[in-house]
Amino acid sequence: MALSTLHNVRFAGMASCVPHRIIDSVRDCPPSQRSERERLVRNIGIQSRRVCPEWQTFSDLAMVAAEKLLEELQWQREEIDALVVITQSPDYLIPSTAIILQDRLGLPHSTIAFDVNLGCSGYPFGLHLLSSMISAGGVKKALLMIGDKSIKVKDPLFSDAGTVTALEFSLNAPPIYFDLNSDGSGHRAIMLPVGGHREPYGPQHHISTRDEHGSLSGPDYLQLDGPAILSFSTQRIPPAVERVLQYANVSKDEIDYFVFHQANRMINETIRKKLQIPIEKVPSSLHDFGNTSGASLPVTISARLHDKLDGSAHKLVLCGFGVGLSWGTAIVDIKDAKFPLMLEA
Repeated sequence: MALSTLHNVRFAGMASCVPHRIIDSVRDCPPSQRSERERLVRNIGIQSRRVCPEWQTFSDLAMVAAEKLLEELQWQREEIDALVVITQSPDYLIPSTAIILQDRLGLPHSTIAFDVNLGCSGYPFGLHLLSSMISAGGVKKALLMIGDKSIKVKDPLFSDAGTVTALEFSLNAPPIYFDLNSDGSGHRAIMLPVGGHREPYGPQHHISTRDEHGSLSGPDYLQLDGPAILSFSTQRIPPAVERVLQYANVSKDEIDYFVFHQANRMINETIRKKLQIPIEKVPSSLHDFGNTSGASLPVTISARLHDKLDGSAHKLVLCGFGVGLSWGTAIVDIKDAKFPLMLEA
């Protein structure tokens, strides 16, 4: 288990941006699928999702979020030493989306910029990566940009978002505690099997079929093993949260909010009940924003906690889990940080 503590990193602020376009899980599906979708909504808790038009990418949303956050923080562009992007839907296969964003944001050439390919667990992993760079002393101010664009518009689970988190070096910052884990033996549980070098796209991959409910599927669709995901999430996450709390010598009562990856209502409620956490301490954005992959933690905070966290002091548990399989948890103290309202673009 990868337990660690990082010092001298201040959580300065966070902003999230979603597309204007709203797709209703029931109203916007074919009539023949509505009864099945109604059942699905009851189980997974996703009533509507935000979906980008074809021309828009997650980085366009993250740009809007970054511009707003920099304005509220009154940070100068030339002060930004690092920009890390966590995504599984980059603008291009080559070059890195982070380097393109460095230019679009007007950051200096001295800014370290690179991408990391990670999904649902991306936020705590990205937070650890960037905080490590800051804690080492070479980076003073940095941006963590996380988001994804849905693979298929008709998928009833996934939604689009772009987010940014601002971190800075501070000798007075409380420590951040982490527990990060990976289990590649379960990589097929959440997988897009074609499109990489292992199996490049071919004409045969564009042939779709319909299941008994009328839903389209094909080799170029994201493959989800529901039972495996449920088992992994509900068995691995509760003990991981308990472990990092014990490591940090922090009780559950001392945590103001537990923010979990927005997988689905069944998974998240099982985790909450196993940990015996009051429902008012576990915010959810699933109903209105769906599963936004690695962006789901910042989206949930922006949508549900911005007015509670803005300018005040709170202790949060941030837990992401999924594709990989991978899972990570962080305990973060937030004080006098900026949390703009949810943005749309």
